[in-house]
Amino acid sequence: QIQLVESGGGLVQAGDSLSLSCVASERTDSYGMGWFRQAPGKAREFLASSSRSGGVTSYADTVKGRFTISRDNAKNTVYLRMNNLKPEDTAVYFCAAETRVRTKIAETWDYWGQGTQVTVSS
Repeated sequence: QIQLVESGGGLVQAGDSLSLSCVASERTDSYGMGWFRQAPGKAREFLASSSRSGGVTSYADTVKGRFTISRDNAKNTVYLRMNNLKPEDTAVYFCAAETRVRTKIAETWDYWGQGTQVTVSS
């Protein structure tokens, strides 16, 4: 089964930008790809998703206009560019892959990475 490894997290200040990467162990063009995050004590939250070709994307209202999902299937990699970060963006960020249908519900996604911590200081 596909394995996903996120990277690029870290500690930044409010207003900064950060880019996350997710490298897959196999070709990604058979998978819808997405990003979620989870803050302590909160449910896993949908952020963005990309269709298999990358031609169709979807965003949560909380990050629309600040975050951008992109993918390079030739590199088996999906990215999340995050601009104008806020302290409330602090969370563990997860990459996910699906084989059926892209939704905003974490339970419907099939494969997950281990997550990367993003901390935004005020």
